[in-house]
Amino acid sequence: MVTYARQRNPKLLIALDMKDERLAKAKEFGADIVWNPSKVDVQAEILKLTDGYGCDTYIEATGHPSSVIQGLQMVRKLGRFVEFSVFAEPTTVDWSIIGDRKELDVLGSHLSPYCYPYVIEHIADGTLKTDGVVSRTFPIEKWEEAFEYATGKYGDFKVAITF
Repeated sequence: MVTYARQRNPKLLIALDMKDERLAKAKEFGADIVWNPSKVDVQAEILKLTDGYGCDTYIEATGHPSSVIQGLQMVRKLGRFVEFSVFAEPTTVDWSIIGDRKELDVLGSHLSPYCYPYVIEHIADGTLKTDGVVSRTFPIEKWEEAFEYATGKYGDFKVAITF
């Protein structure tokens, strides 16, 4: 997501994650600034960087309810909030922020069949960076072990199953 966002040429690309190793990868892939919300008051830092306005666009890609609330607080009035996650539990927000207080442009986005040709082409030509994202591969016979490692509890970003 970071390497694609970098292609859109934002003035400043900031990545947030609770895991420092993911932040290091985001920096490698093109983020200008990386912050861990458990260590930095990200909302205060965004307001400092933007003279109190907030960010133009916030892309929520964690699937965690707290990130939705955080994003709605950080995006500026008339800004854009993009939801790009699958949630394990319902998320509730104060809809007054979206309409009455900030007049936000709220978009939903997720993978579609139309994105695969673009992604495959640009991974192949190197314009979408992927080095180090897949940290382990497993033969199909070890699919259960692969799913165990895919949880992330062993420090893996992503795992792949080979045939």
